[in-house]
Amino acid sequence: MTAATQPLTTTITNVRSTRAKQSRRWKISVTILTTLIVGVFISSLMVGQTFYPLGDVWRVVTGQDAGGATFTVGRLRLPRAVLALVTGVCFGLGGVTFQTMLRNPLASPDIIGISSGASAAAVFAIVTLGLSSTGVSIVAITAGLGVALLIYLLAYRNGAAGLRLILVGIGISAMLTALTNWELSRAAQWDLQEAMRWLTGSLNGASWLQVIPVVCASLVLAPFLLAQSRNLSTTQLGDDTAKALGVRVSRTRLIAVVTAVGLIAFATAAAGPIAFVAFLSGPIAGRIIGYGSSPLIPAALVGALLVLTADLLGQFAFDTRFPVGVITGVLGAPYLIYLIIRTNRTEGSL
Repeated sequence: MTAATQPLTTTITNVRSTRAKQSRRWKISVTILTTLIVGVFISSLMVGQTFYPLGDVWRVVTGQDAGGATFTVGRLRLPRAVLALVTGVCFGLGGVTFQTMLRNPLASPDIIGISSGASAAAVFAIVTLGLSSTGVSIVAITAGLGVALLIYLLAYRNGAAGLRLILVGIGISAMLTALTNWELSRAAQWDLQEAMRWLTGSLNGASWLQVIPVVCASLVLAPFLLAQSRNLSTTQLGDDTAKALGVRVSRTRLIAVVTAVGLIAFATAAAGPIAFVAFLSGPIAGRIIGYGSSPLIPAALVGALLVLTADLLGQFAFDTRFPVGVITGVLGAPYLIYLIIRTNRTEGSL
């Protein structure tokens, strides 16, 4: 080996070593998150007013008769746990997609108005139209997609710059929140209770009718999103660099936006706008896996773990039972404050 080629060989060796470490850390992180999810999921099936041992839970899940556990676990706890798992995955995937694509941790559906659009439409459907849960879900999904398109069109000017899209989204969110409050102010007592339960983000009364649509949506949309993970990561280097590396930036963003909004809309329609899950999942996953690895799958797992854990805490950790959205809101609000303070101290640099 000549002296001229030695630095190049050393650089290649260092790059390979770094990539191997990143890959190993990613795999370990995913394994740990998956194990935690399985543990919390099983705990949510066992714990309640009546404790059922793991054997009874297993018999219910495998379709065997398990006495009282057949109804309690199979009809009440299992749909709730599955809904928590799937909505967490959808919120986590959708949130980290926007944050990665726009290179800004504030670019979450919670912040830029997509969840607010679904919420305003759902309240309108409950209070004004008097629709059933199925009708409310359809209206919420349609509104979520429509608001996302509106925000994108209003922010588009030779491309949809991240900061401009966020600012437009915050403005749209404020207007939709005002519309939601106006609808609530004129709602009848029964409609008000139903609307508030939905707005808070709740898994109470979860049934398979709520679970099946969001499961189907995630099975259809998530693979499209995961297939774009490498291209999404490359767009963080900037549009020009990504194009030079062969990424079709416009096509990648279109697929990412449509699939991410679809996941968020279906999850919101099923369980309400569970606060801050989409916002928190990406940053938490990023800190776990480190820089240089795709955060999509880890963020989906973090989202599922957040919702499952928050729901379990909300049911049994306090004297009063709290909806899952209250617990995630308590967790997410301090992080939002911290992020805004850090942004201000770094003069807008995130």
